[in-house]
Amino acid sequence: MIGIVIVSHSHKIAEGVSELADQMTQQRVRVIPAGGVDDETIGTNADRIHDAILRADTGDGVLVLLDLGSAVMSAQIAVEMLPADVQSRVQLSEAPLVEGAIIAAVEASLGHDLDKVRAAADAACSMQKLR
Repeated sequence: MIGIVIVSHSHKIAEGVSELADQMTQQRVRVIPAGGVDDETIGTNADRIHDAILRADTGDGVLVLLDLGSAVMSAQIAVEMLPADVQSRVQLSEAPLVEGAIIAAVEASLGHDLDKVRAAADAACSMQKLR
């Protein structure tokens, strides 16, 4: 099953988004938070993201969702730190963090592959909330 990593500058935001995704999928998907420099400091930490990817990985792939700015750079560094075989099954998503995480978790819980999970999450970029 596809694993999901939630990268946010805030530890609390990453934890909250992970909790929401877990609730929506009844904890059938590994949704691992990787927020903050540490549990108290705002920022991103490539080592935390690296560890989260390894924890989320079941061999089927990992989708990494990001909040903004340096989260992308930290996630890219984290992926580069992984063994080549793991790198090949990790993708970063353009999706908005909350909506993308929920959609990705639901798609992963249905057993879809990494490309389909990512495409569904990325489609949240154009999702309308209000009509």
